[in-house]
Amino acid sequence: MTHRFEGTSTYVATDDLTIAVNAAVALERPLLVKGEPGTGKTELAMQVADGLGLRMIEWNVKSTTKAQQGLYEYDAVSRLRDSQLGDERVHDVKNYIKKGKLWEAFEADEKVVLLIDEIDKADIEFPNDLLQELDKMEFHVYETGETIKAKQRPIIIITSNNEKELPDAFLRRCFFHYIRFPDHDTMKQIVEVHHPGIKPKLLTTALTQFYEIRDTAGLKKKPSTSEVLDWLKLLLAEDLDAEDIKRDGVDALPKLHGALLKNEQDVHLFERLAFMARSRR
Repeated sequence: MTHRFEGTSTYVATDDLTIAVNAAVALERPLLVKGEPGTGKTELAMQVADGLGLRMIEWNVKSTTKAQQGLYEYDAVSRLRDSQLGDERVHDVKNYIKKGKLWEAFEADEKVVLLIDEIDKADIEFPNDLLQELDKMEFHVYETGETIKAKQRPIIIITSNNEKELPDAFLRRCFFHYIRFPDHDTMKQIVEVHHPGIKPKLLTTALTQFYEIRDTAGLKKKPSTSEVLDWLKLLLAEDLDAEDIKRDGVDALPKLHGALLKNEQDVHLFERLAFMARSRR
């Protein structure tokens, strides 16, 4: 069965993104997706799974995550405790092995999508420690002496927020795609998927403001796609129209700005800019 991703009805995939997904599938290499937070990297994996009719296994990486946890974890402490209590389970080491997400993906009878989410959050050695397993599609369980081989090679999607550089050896094994921030037209399509039938005048005014805010010099955190969708949801809930959300100059704070600006420095920046603009009048 050939797997070809064409996007879905609930996800606007640009041509270069669908090409990248299908290239990674054809090459049988992990797809490394980078981009600023909120550009739909995690959502992409869900939509690839949905579009191809496959099950998704999600491995959320944290700063404390070790590569070994993706394979398996051996609970020696519980085994020692059980041996002291005379528990019969102690005779089978398999009772103390917890399977990780890679093991789960490898032993699946059908092809699955494996998402390794936010790989750059972990220690710098994390990607290197997974090289062999992702290359050979197998790993060894030392406690039982068995080798776990992938029954079906999973489609692997790895996301990164670009917080730290990934090792060259790791990058060589991936097909890379950077999700650029959506332009005005693409953003309109994305909004139409989430808020169908939104009044064109409200959408134009809101998106004009949104891109003006993103382009403001000195902004600590630029608002993302997910945040503009939240903002529009609020505008619709409040039944506001284009006139209601007009600002007193491009430097003024937008209506319901808490959906877009997520720290006090950025709010203060707009307050200062608005004050300076009024002073110049």
